[in-house]
Amino acid sequence: MSRTQTRSSNTEALSQTATLAAVREIVGAAHVLVEPADMAGFLEDWTGVYRGDALAVVRPSSAEDVSEVVKICAAAGWAIVPQGGQTGLCGGGLPVAGRASIILSLSRMNAVRSIDLAGRTVIAEAGVVLETLHEKATEHGLVFPLMFGAKGSCTIGGNLATNAGGSNVVRHGNTRELCLGIEAVMPDGTIINALTGLRKDNTGYDLKNLLIGAEGTLGIITAAVFKLSAMPLTRTTGFLSLASLADAPRVLNAMQDRTGGAVEAYEYMPASAVDVICQAFPDTRRPLDSPAETGLFFEVASNRKDDAELDEAGESHLQSLVFETLEELMEDGAISDAMIAQSEQQRLDLWKMRESILEAITENGPAYHMDISLPLAAIADFVGAMDTTVESMGFRPLTVGHLGDGNLHYALSAAEGRDWNTLPLAEAKEEAFALLSRLNGSFSAEHGIGQSKLDLMAKLKQPSQLAAMRAIKGALDPAGLMNPGKFIPDPVEPTGGR
Repeated sequence: MSRTQTRSSNTEALSQTATLAAVREIVGAAHVLVEPADMAGFLEDWTGVYRGDALAVVRPSSAEDVSEVVKICAAAGWAIVPQGGQTGLCGGGLPVAGRASIILSLSRMNAVRSIDLAGRTVIAEAGVVLETLHEKATEHGLVFPLMFGAKGSCTIGGNLATNAGGSNVVRHGNTRELCLGIEAVMPDGTIINALTGLRKDNTGYDLKNLLIGAEGTLGIITAAVFKLSAMPLTRTTGFLSLASLADAPRVLNAMQDRTGGAVEAYEYMPASAVDVICQAFPDTRRPLDSPAETGLFFEVASNRKDDAELDEAGESHLQSLVFETLEELMEDGAISDAMIAQSEQQRLDLWKMRESILEAITENGPAYHMDISLPLAAIADFVGAMDTTVESMGFRPLTVGHLGDGNLHYALSAAEGRDWNTLPLAEAKEEAFALLSRLNGSFSAEHGIGQSKLDLMAKLKQPSQLAAMRAIKGALDPAGLMNPGKFIPDPVEPTGGR
């Protein structure tokens, strides 16, 4: 190494040392992790597919801390990668190679600041675990209706960053629909505080909805105000076997019409998915005696006192409405079998079965997961065509989905006796995304883009939309320091001469 190179290296080391010292002054030395052993748990995601390297893991305790850290890192030219509960599936919370980066863990920002009972809202910091927010709402006789299997470890900040969905979207919407305002730190370190909880505020561009779903590429959400809902007084939960997937929208609409839009969950769980769950978790009780090739798990809930009233047989009015609907649908052939939970334990068992599917597929062996959405009327066409295509290639499709809102988790695994490494995955993906485009679907429904779907963004997103996204990114984060290498693919450089 030459003397010039040595001097440059020493200057860089001094700069790094000085920057980390400045960060320690803000958050405290104990909350700046630099040793490999201390950082290890922050450098790999849940899937085990994505890993990253960082100069440090920084754990601020307030929006003011985040603001100062962002300013210090911006002056040093360091990229900032916000990280929540590390339950993402797309590599969105890890640094990419080639950039000096810190991980900004929001785990210490875990306060539920306030609950407004009059407005039925709650203000929660980004590091609050989703299940904790459920518990806090329940203490006040209310519910926060965002629901999915990772609720015990995912955090509100990550839910917002990816606009997470889950099982109750059919009634309550994605995270975006549940959020009334945010507190966020922008790329220049300024703090936006919009935690008023107002339902109407037409005073400029909607920065809240710009930052929600942006995966930390435009700013860091540090807190949010959310809608809460009344605690249901009665629920009816069950499992159906449909004559065909094409009947699913009609069954859903019939239940919605009869109950006044009270369907909270409407989940596609075909026999293949139930088989994999029972294989991975042998204690699982199958909901029906005969396999349901088109299985539907559903839950209907109401906070109306009239719906909770019991008749002489001990059935709630809501349950009677559901029974009447199912009987009519069985008479016309749309439903071939049905099971209604007769106890809270049976209800919880059905939910446990649904929430076990990702772990069960993982236990089953290598798989490629698609998180897609389609118009309800097109779902049967997609599943029918794709199942036939991929089975002919040697795959076994393992599909579940939030069918009430058109979101399918279409997974490809190896058919029995086939070696995953020899299967034509690239060809199967090509067929799937081409069909998805023809049916006006989306290649990313609720898991985000991260690193894993940049190629799909470049290939399938309209060029005009990508151009608008890059313009917004360039305006708000001109130095490209906020979670680089995620969400927006780099533009393709033109090739060839004049």
